Amino acid sequence: MHEIIVRAETPEDLRAIDVVHVSAFEGEDEARLITKLREQADFEPEFSLVAELKGRIVGHLLLSKVQLHRGREMVELLALGPMSVVPSQSHRGIGSELVNSAIRLARDHGYGAIVVAGRPDYYARHGFVPASRWSLRCNIRVPDDALTVLELETGVLDKGGEIRFPPPFAELF
Repeated sequence: MHEIIVRAETPEDLRAIDVVHVSAFEGEDEARLITKLREQADFEPEFSLVAELKGRIVGHLLLSKVQLHRGREMVELLALGPMSVVPSQSHRGIGSELVNSAIRLARDHGYGAIVVAGRPDYYARHGFVPASRWSLRCNIRVPDDALTVLELETGVLDKGGEIRFPPPFAELF
């Protein structure tokens, strides 16, 4: 198997990233979400990861800043997603490479947790657990079991609260 290279996106990658999401999700919603998240003031291109295989972009994952509110306290966390791999390259470990790289990146930048609104069975393999374990809720419409978190700093989630995704997420969910 050829080596999968995970790196931060560059401006030249934007069209290929859209193609990855459109082909994986069979629609444009996720590609539009990524475009809107790039327009947010706190967007960091370093948190937009591409997976290359033989010089071709075959996967993408985006980490976005979200806020955990509990009373007057606010903690900045990261949301993982959208994440996708082109269907012709699925089941080759590309998604896992992207998720593992995102986890390392979040730790390296000192974030206390990552939240994902997605397939709980997939993310459980990477240590994500139901957000309900910490009495966490969120501001987007997703089934309770679809909201999972990975605590990177012990105790950061102990007080529960509401995870507030940026407005573009609310438009999709």
